[in-house]
Amino acid sequence: MATTQARGVILIHSAPRALCPHLEWAVGRALGRAVNFDWDDQPVLSGSRRAEFYWEAPAGSGAALATAIRGWEHLRFEVTEDPSARGDGGRWMHTPDLGIHYAQTDAAGNVVIGEDRIRYAMEVAAGDVAELERELQVALGAAWDEELEPFRHASDDAPVVWLHKVG
Repeated sequence: MATTQARGVILIHSAPRALCPHLEWAVGRALGRAVNFDWDDQPVLSGSRRAEFYWEAPAGSGAALATAIRGWEHLRFEVTEDPSARGDGGRWMHTPDLGIHYAQTDAAGNVVIGEDRIRYAMEVAAGDVAELERELQVALGAAWDEELEPFRHASDDAPVVWLHKVG
């Protein structure tokens, strides 16, 4: 049986210049082939670099990629894996202060919160609407989105991202 292929994007939002070759090596090792990123200066954080890398590999590689690059300090990144015919998509976000956050995504890239996570949020909230909102914000990764948003805008002049049909 053929392996289902998935595709996605690695967005290195900010990395110290000295870390850049190590990130390429780690991603290449996770993908099983050498890779080269096109690095640009990150205007939001002086002295840091940013890159976008589009990948295609067996389904589930998004988790391997996020694991391969998550251990370094001063690194902000996102890894996305588009849904495939046999699996859900995912988004891994990492910041130095918050660590890593994983969320399942649908075909449109929206975060999907599972039934058990919603039940947990309702249980913890115990009828307190403000606490329920806080728990759902955690499940959505709102703190990561807030911290990464200024870094994302630095890519406004990046090339167009082409969407591909799933299935």
